[in-house]
Amino acid sequence: MENTLALNNILAIIAVAVSITLLIYFAWKTLITSNLFQQGVNLYQQQDYPGAEAAFRKVIAINSTNDVVRLFLGDVLKAQDKIPEATELYQEVIKRSPKNPQGYLRLADIFMQQNQQSEAKTNLKMAQELLQKQRQPEKAQKIAKLLEQMNTKVTKNL
Repeated sequence: MENTLALNNILAIIAVAVSITLLIYFAWKTLITSNLFQQGVNLYQQQDYPGAEAAFRKVIAINSTNDVVRLFLGDVLKAQDKIPEATELYQEVIKRSPKNPQGYLRLADIFMQQNQQSEAKTNLKMAQELLQKQRQPEKAQKIAKLLEQMNTKVTKNL
């Protein structure tokens, strides 16, 4: 009986120690990720795009599931005229999080800059629908106005 109680106590101590170790590890990982992310944002704002790119890539290496970081990295790549890489990242965000309107908006922006109006409109419409569903009618209305302007511009050119 005494041996069973001692064994249970040892197992409980091990479980608590493992839990505390995991908490410390994840807290450390979160702190490092947060600091790197903030560093990337600061470098981006200072227009140090290579530095921001390096910081955001480190964040993704630590936490591969963060789509916000992918969007920022895409913005940094776009600012460096690395359009194919930025496009790929935005498409990856859309694939991973199809209900995130930001990927569609950023991809539409690239398509507009490349005079690919049809692709731009498709992505703008997707973003507009998502924003409506997410109860963000003001943002959806801004996209509707942009789509209307694009259609008016096309009509004038014909």
